[in-house]
Amino acid sequence: MNKRLRLLYSGKVQGIGFRYTVQALAGQHKVLGWVRNLDDSKVEVVAEAEEGALKDFLQQINQHFSRYIEDVLVEWLPASGQFRDFQITF
Repeated sequence: MNKRLRLLYSGKVQGIGFRYTVQALAGQHKVLGWVRNLDDSKVEVVAEAEEGALKDFLQQINQHFSRYIEDVLVEWLPASGQFRDFQITF
C-alpha cells in the first residue's frame, strides 16, 4: 500500500547538493514527489511510494547527510496518487 511521507529538514541542508541527491535516491527507490528549498534554510520533501521503499529512502537520506542534518520532522500521511515522477521544485 502506498503512503505519503512529508519531511522537513533543518541544519546545513542548503547549498550542499541535498535536493539533487534526494532526487537521485528517489529514482533508486521508485519514489514519486518533490523536494524544495524553503526561505527559512530548511528543505521540504514530499514523497509517495510503498511504505518499505519510503523507509529505505528516508534512511538513505539521513545516512548520506547525517553530518548536515540537525533535525527532521517526519509526517506520515495517506498517499494522494498525484505524482508521476520526482522533481526538484522552486
